[in-house]
Parts: sequence; structure tokens; C-alpha cells
Amino acid sequence: MSHSDSPRLFAGPAILIAMTLAAALSRLIPHPPNFSPVEAMALFGGAYFTRRWMGVVLPLIAMLLSDIVLGLVNGGLYLEHFTSLPFVLVYACIALSSVMGFALRGRVSAGRVIGFSLMGSVLFFLVTNLGVYLTASAMPGSEACLAGIIPCYVSALPFFQWTVMGTLFYSMILFGGFALLRSAMPELRAQTA
Repeated sequence: MSHSDSPRLFAGPAILIAMTLAAALSRLIPHPPNFSPVEAMALFGGAYFTRRWMGVVLPLIAMLLSDIVLGLVNGGLYLEHFTSLPFVLVYACIALSSVMGFALRGRVSAGRVIGFSLMGSVLFFLVTNLGVYLTASAMPGSEACLAGIIPCYVSALPFFQWTVMGTLFYSMILFGGFALLRSAMPELRAQTA
């Protein structure tokens, strides 16, 4: 390998890391509740990072960095979020969605990305709202969850629509953007091939 090949060797991972971090930091932009890149960046990482461990760990690190920034900006209740069961479950969903993204490796298509985005959104909805139900007495605004698990899920449905829309939007940006970059930069075509 010549010295001039070195930048090409690192182009793929650097671009993937930059795209994942940019997606995570987009959480700082005002948005509807749950309209976020969380599931999309996890699927994207699982699908494209050559090393599977990076596909799981880097979306988690990107999410943690954006959570720290949000905690510093918002303080108070947001900082308490770091010690809660729902926090742990959000990160578990990210890891599981990254693993789901492994099934997209070498087989990324619009239909498959949409299907996996919907599955990731459902996973996120079911798991994180179970956490809200289990900790309802400790969370302000979770009165419906004190009545039972079904009312808890029903009260979360308005947020679910935003989760689905956010996941589909950010999947389009990440997967579509990377497809465009791959067509323009031949050195990226080998990523996960």
C-alpha cells in the first residue's frame, strides 16, 4: 500500500462516523417529540460499519455524546434521565437495532430499509414504553401508566407516530445520502461489500 492510498483506506469509516455523529447531534435542533434519528442511525451503523462491533458501539457513543450535550443545555430533569430505567432501555434498543442492521449488510434496498425502520420503531415503542410503565410512579406526566400497561401504551401512541416518521426520515437521509456518496466515491463501494 502506498502512502497515497492511506486516505482512501480511512474514507469509509470516517464518513460513516461523521454521518452518525451528525445524525445524533441533529437531536439538538428543535423537533416534535420522538422525531429523532435514534433508530435510523443504529440501523445505518449495523448495515455499513465493516467491523460489527463498530456498528453497535459507534451509534451508542454518538447517542451518548448528544445526550450529554442535551443534558448540559437542558440541565435539571434531563440530567436525571441518565440514572433512569428508560435511559438504559433506550440504549438497549439502539444496540438491538444496530444488530438488526446486520441483516441489511450487502442487501440495502429502499424496501428493506423501510421494513427495518418500521421494525426498529416498533421495538423502540414497545421496549421504552414498558420502561415508562415500570417506572410510572417516578415519572411526572405518566398518570395513564399508573392505570395499567395498556393505558400506558395507548397514551404513548401520539409519540409513536413521530418515532416512525423520524426513523423513516433519518433512514432516508442516512441510507440515501450514503448511496449518493458511494456512487460518487468509488472507494466507498467496498464498505461492507
